Amino acid sequence: MNFRISDFHYELPPGRISQFPLAERDQSKLLIYRHGQIGEDVFRNIAGHLPENGLLLVNDTRVIHARLLFRKSTGAPVEVFCLNPEKPVREIQMAFAQSPDVQWKCLIGNAKRWKQGLLEAFTELNGQRIRFTAERILPLTNPGLVRFNWTPGHFTFAQVLEAFGRIPLPPYIQREPQPLDNIRYQTLFATMDGSVAAPTAGLHFTEHVLQQLNTRRIETARVTLHVGAGTFTPVTSEHIGEHVMHPEWFSIPKETIRALYTSGTRNKIVVGTTTVRTLESLYWFGVKLISHRGAPLPVSIGQWEPYSGSPPGSIPVTRSLEAILEYLDNNGLDNLYGETRLMIVPGYRFRFTGILITNFHQPRSTLLLLVAAFIGNEWERAYQYALDHDFRFLSYGDSCLFYGRDPEL
Repeated sequence: MNFRISDFHYELPPGRISQFPLAERDQSKLLIYRHGQIGEDVFRNIAGHLPENGLLLVNDTRVIHARLLFRKSTGAPVEVFCLNPEKPVREIQMAFAQSPDVQWKCLIGNAKRWKQGLLEAFTELNGQRIRFTAERILPLTNPGLVRFNWTPGHFTFAQVLEAFGRIPLPPYIQREPQPLDNIRYQTLFATMDGSVAAPTAGLHFTEHVLQQLNTRRIETARVTLHVGAGTFTPVTSEHIGEHVMHPEWFSIPKETIRALYTSGTRNKIVVGTTTVRTLESLYWFGVKLISHRGAPLPVSIGQWEPYSGSPPGSIPVTRSLEAILEYLDNNGLDNLYGETRLMIVPGYRFRFTGILITNFHQPRSTLLLLVAAFIGNEWERAYQYALDHDFRFLSYGDSCLFYGRDPEL
């Protein structure tokens, strides 16, 4: 992987980074790239640009209120940013259902001001006053381990976070969160708590858009990938092979896997890079099951697994899905849970994604690399078109509809 990250750079003026969402979700502009042709429309009309009888795949993760603002007794502010659960459980959905005394890996703002001692804050929840405390367990590390407690103890951690925390807007949105962000920085599909950043391609969808998709017999299936803070980490090494991907947890319902298996040559319309990475990770787990002949495996996909080792990805998608469905049946599972570090770069062969709906991404980012893998060097022409035609960029910005080469079946 000797690509240079400097080959995936473009000049993004700060004024083109959208700081607020539009008044209506589906009024964002839509750049359309298909078979070398570039055009534009409004997202509200996207159904008319999609083939009938397709399968729309979305990420139903929900952004948690991960920013916790405390003050020391001296008045000094301390921000605690929740990243991943550690104790008593590490599985994200279970972690949110926990009672008091939980431990999470967290980023600490003003870390030097809080090396030890208890931070205390109060909030209201369902008419009750909540005492919420944080204690730093590993004082010399950042991210560090933080123990949270609260009383009354019958509330779950998810409920306390929702009441006390703030929604974590991306660092390039240079303002404090507003009440509107609690709604607009969540997608219409958001049901599963766990992300610290929104899967932003889904932010444009409205009930009207879904109704229009339904008229074209486009069905919807869901996956869950909880977006971590590492999504904003730029590639700082010159060679892509030196970049280290962060792990992200995913869950895929058996019914979605069956829909993929029975979909045959139906067009797969994938909403967002997070959904792409989840689906492609699914394929590679099936490959691992086949190559290890059913031996117990951790459901974990490494950063470079698709690019090395044996077998080299020649196993058909349908065979991979069969192996996964058999694995779920044999283990009495209704969902496949796991983690992925998969990094998709130019040269990758997509197994599921035929059509990609996504936002515009930061220069020198792993998300832009995925787009470049999907449409090749045409990403430069598409992004230049967007810059020349007043498109808005990044999380609260406009959208893209990219047609790629047919995925492998």
